Amino acid sequence: MSNLLSLITFFPLVGMVVLLFLPRESDRLLKTVTLVITLITFLISLPLAFDDAFRTSAEMRYVEFAQWINIGEYFRMNYYVGIDGISLWLVMLTTFIMPITVLSTWHAVEKNTKGFMALLLLLETGMLGAFIALDVFLFYIFWELMLIPMYFLIGIWGGKNRIYAAVKFFIFTAVGSLLMLVAIIYVYYYAVKAGLPFQSGFSIAHFYQLDLPAHLQTWLFLAFAFSFAIKVPMFPVHTWLPDAHTEAPTAGSVILAAILLKMGTYGYVRFAIPLFPVAAMKFTPLFATLAVIGIIYGALVAMMQDDVKKLVAYSSVSHLGFVMLGVFAMNLQGLSGGMLQMINHGISTGALFLIVGFIYERRHTRLIADFGGISKKMPVFATIFMIMTFSSVGLPGTNGFVGEFLILLGAFESGLRWYTVFATTGVILAAVYMLWMFQRVMMGKITNPKNEELQDLSGREIAVMVPLLVFVFWIGFYPNTFLEKMNPSLENLIQQVKGKQQVALLVEAPTPSVAKITVNE
Repeated sequence: MSNLLSLITFFPLVGMVVLLFLPRESDRLLKTVTLVITLITFLISLPLAFDDAFRTSAEMRYVEFAQWINIGEYFRMNYYVGIDGISLWLVMLTTFIMPITVLSTWHAVEKNTKGFMALLLLLETGMLGAFIALDVFLFYIFWELMLIPMYFLIGIWGGKNRIYAAVKFFIFTAVGSLLMLVAIIYVYYYAVKAGLPFQSGFSIAHFYQLDLPAHLQTWLFLAFAFSFAIKVPMFPVHTWLPDAHTEAPTAGSVILAAILLKMGTYGYVRFAIPLFPVAAMKFTPLFATLAVIGIIYGALVAMMQDDVKKLVAYSSVSHLGFVMLGVFAMNLQGLSGGMLQMINHGISTGALFLIVGFIYERRHTRLIADFGGISKKMPVFATIFMIMTFSSVGLPGTNGFVGEFLILLGAFESGLRWYTVFATTGVILAAVYMLWMFQRVMMGKITNPKNEELQDLSGREIAVMVPLLVFVFWIGFYPNTFLEKMNPSLENLIQQVKGKQQVALLVEAPTPSVAKITVNE
């Protein structure tokens, strides 16, 4: 158990090496081996989910530490990993989604299967490494590692505009990453000058102890925040997402929506806010405003789409605006709602992209106008589609309702009341664009003769969707399974951030003037 996190993280990488020795022509063998590797990775990670210590402790668990790069007294980077309640469910979401993603490619990926599967496994290692890294430079390495396989997945196996979408995705992410790298180096330089032992390297725990001046916090926070905002993505740096989603293969869209976007929101919770709490407090109105704009703008643009996949892509902009509002509420309700909504979005939006993939494999079109009335030919498909639509809308009893309710409650209680009022319109708009899309695709008469020949979901496709359906209702009816293991870590984070913010306010408060009293003799 002492090396469990390393085993979980690098087992897919070992699997990728195994794939390189398999014959290129054996598509079924390559997919089967990849599926087995991702399933084993998920099984290895299960002890994390059943560890009851997360319910009572906010400390990092399963910690591994080893010296890695050592250059005298000037530079040291360590292999330092661990998880707490904040990263626990994101690690589990990653290992849970990957086998489902691989299973969805059974008939969708037919060219260069070996390369596709190898890139999926490399991507899984990058995502897991970013969630468990406690050394900031190590986090940056995994953060950049994720960029490479996703770039090739979109650029090689994507749609007709795949090169444009892949290059746009790469440029947006790389620019933000470089700003974060500059900020990381400066924080390390400041830490060494402040007397922190260089042996600690880029340890996030040691960086938390720094008392950075307010003016430095402002610039460093903006560098981190800009990088994470691109990854979320927040308005107005969201424009790469619809292109990437639309052109990516189904597996790429699922991973992008379910996991990669969470890197941005996780980055705020783990790095940007606790490292620079004073700046985070200063910029809370700005980020709350951008979050609300993203909620409403994403919903309005989604409503106008004629492509089902692009509609779901813009819905992600709206849903992740809710997550950001909860994160910047900086109370337990908002943060726990935001963290839970990260998981909810991964499940429901990932499922919607799978659903779009199923229908695209049959009809080779995603235009809403090309469908209509297909629930008569695909009743099982229609039922699953309806449930996932309700989950995305946030119907009570589904996972989406719990997360959005906690976020709105937390934001209202934190003082972001007018922001909350405007954000609630996003819930109404979500119902409009999702239910309207469902009605046009699934209901009414079959007007297109090609839809008369549609076949319902196969056993494999049902097997892909059942685990996601289970979690839609599990989180919807009993979210405490997930909340109770993240709350201790979130409470500790809030105390840490609020404590530093209060100290900063006391320091900046003007000294009360002492009235001079003249005594007449």
